[in-house]
Amino acid sequence: MDMGNILQQARQMHEKLGKIQEELAGKTLAGESGGGMVRVLVNGRRQALAVEIEPALLAASEKKMLEDLLVAAMNDALRKAEDLGKQEMGRLTGGMTIPGLGGLF
Repeated sequence: MDMGNILQQARQMHEKLGKIQEELAGKTLAGESGGGMVRVLVNGRRQALAVEIEPALLAASEKKMLEDLLVAAMNDALRKAEDLGKQEMGRLTGGMTIPGLGGLF
């Protein structure tokens, strides 16, 4: 293979990766726990955007349960964001796993 061709392909992949990252940042995913009583919204870049809590959970005696539900909802949303990122990267790489690209989504 021609080195210039390889560099051109690398540049194109880098540009596509940047576009995928922009698209992921614009997507919102919801994680839920407690039967939907707690919802956490994250974007595809795994950044928390919002937390929604049923008013009934705001009693002081439910503090520990609410904290646990928040953690569960956040983890649910982040798993979805990671799955979405893997799916988008699979589109870019044709399903091939390329070392070093996993943490970019």
